[in-house]
This record gives sequence, structure tokens and C-alpha cells, in this order.
Amino acid sequence: MPSPTSAVLTFPPDTPEATAAAMAAKLSHHTDAWDLAEDLANGIQDIVVIDTRSSAKYLAGHIPGAISLPHRDMTPDRLGVLAMDRVYITYCDGIGCNASTKGAWKLARHGLRVKELLGGLDFWQRDGHPIASGEAPGSLVGYMPNDCGCD
Repeated sequence: MPSPTSAVLTFPPDTPEATAAAMAAKLSHHTDAWDLAEDLANGIQDIVVIDTRSSAKYLAGHIPGAISLPHRDMTPDRLGVLAMDRVYITYCDGIGCNASTKGAWKLARHGLRVKELLGGLDFWQRDGHPIASGEAPGSLVGYMPNDCGCD
């Protein structure tokens, strides 16, 4: 009887050095809901969260502290007022939407540092974090997230 073949090992892992470099690159481009919630709760001023969906979607529910800047409205004039010394975190509805990717691309093309939130508002809510609604950004300062089990 022949030995079974591994579907996982059909493409063997790269060297540890190459894998470490690839994972560092991935982490430099993305963040997750848990890390973002911790930073917002701790009042980290170096990041700005941008909801890249439509204004109507923002009003219906958004990450507390986020500003509304739909990717379709990201003109050079609108982006020109953003601080160059911040890191911008873009998000949209979730993995089925690429508004956050389009927004991140536009911000980066404008010379701004940016990361994309993995899973968008969907994963934010799956992690049990609150959402704000209406025009006011809201705040998470002092928020105590539940244990995510991944630290």
C-alpha cells in the first residue's frame, strides 16, 4: 500500500529566514481588530482609523474613533490635510469588500503610511468590540476588551 501524500507539503515551506521576512512584510501591511482595539483603548495618538465605506455606512455604524473618508472621495486635496506623521488604518465591511484596499492604495500613493484592518468591521464585531453610530467618531479610550486568546 503506497504512503499517503501530503496536501500541505506539496509546496514545502520556505527557509525560516524567508518565512520570517514574509511574515514581517505581512504584519507591516495589516493589523487585526484586537491590536487596533488595544491601541484605541490606550489612546495611542500615532494612528488614525479611516472608514473607507460610504458616509451612509459610517453613520449606520463604525469603529469608535474612526473618521469617515470614503475611498471614492480620496482626492489629492482631501488627502492633503492628513498629517504625514501618523499611521492610517483603513477598513471597510470585511473580506468581501475592497474599499479598504483601495483607500490604503490611495493613501500610500499620496505618501502616507498605512495599514489595512484584516476582516474590516465584520471581524471587529466578531471579536466583540463595540461600534459607534452617527456623525461623532466616538472613542474607545479606557475600553477593556475581553481576552482574545491570541496574545
